[in-house]
Amino acid sequence: MLISIVVPCFNEEEIIGRFHARVTAELELLGTEFELVYVDDGSHDRTLPLLEEMAAADTRSRTRYVSFSRNFGKEAAMLAGLRHAAGDAVVIMDADLQHPPELVARMLELHAQGFDQVVARRTRRGDRVTRTLAARAYYRLINRLVDVELVDGVGDFRLLSRRTVDAVLELTEYNRFSKGLFAWVGFRTTTFAYENATREQGRSKWSFGKLLNYGLDGLLSFNDKPLRAALYLGLLLVSVAAAYAAWIVGAALSNGVDTPGYVTLLVTVTALAGVQMVMLGVVGEYVGRIYYEVKRRPHFLVKATNTAAPHTAAPPQQPGELVRR
Repeated sequence: MLISIVVPCFNEEEIIGRFHARVTAELELLGTEFELVYVDDGSHDRTLPLLEEMAAADTRSRTRYVSFSRNFGKEAAMLAGLRHAAGDAVVIMDADLQHPPELVARMLELHAQGFDQVVARRTRRGDRVTRTLAARAYYRLINRLVDVELVDGVGDFRLLSRRTVDAVLELTEYNRFSKGLFAWVGFRTTTFAYENATREQGRSKWSFGKLLNYGLDGLLSFNDKPLRAALYLGLLLVSVAAAYAAWIVGAALSNGVDTPGYVTLLVTVTALAGVQMVMLGVVGEYVGRIYYEVKRRPHFLVKATNTAAPHTAAPPQQPGELVRR
């Protein structure tokens, strides 16, 4: 049985060597065949030269790397890693050691029991209270809207069976939200909790703005309820406006015309304009996603790699995914 470890990397020169040593040591203790598939997501530091050095030093050719022509984002990096992973089971891990390599053994044990997805769910001990409350509120809201179930604390740290990987690779949409995709493909899944590990080096690449955009991606990628909500809100506003107009006409017929309702008119127009802008924004988000989908651009461009061609079970390599070996 071959185990593939997929590792997205972005500016990880300070820690990539330590990560490689720890993961390799843990996998060798398991006594199973393995490969490490690093995906350099357009790093600006020495991440790629270090990956090349590690691959050259690996006499058993278990260290592979794929380097993008620029930064395409973690979603594209995970997709590239899955396409180039040949293992019977694939584990996705971050390079910052917040995903403890020691948990891979636990994942393999559960996989041997017949689970296609083994998901590590981190606790939120040590997180700021505001961040914990915001995350819980987000997941409570999103699970009422989206068509799949998303679990608080569950991320990309997981083991996927070969058939699960192949199923994910069949989903070729450009706007990818992997948490939702993993939940959508289904198969037999189990989850176990682990203590949240601190980042050993550097700072997180996830700013508040990026987290907010990622959350919106999750909300819009797996349902059309915001569009339906816009329709309902529009009908509600029309009903309110009709009732208000009837009340005004009735009052005028009964009591005559009083002072002009300047404030009421101004507030009403402003409120309606704001609602219209919000609804246009919602529609624009969906139209923008359609716009990117119909372009059919590749998810990423590869400038250098030492891996073989993508796994045959994956969709054909899209035009523009240039490879220099």
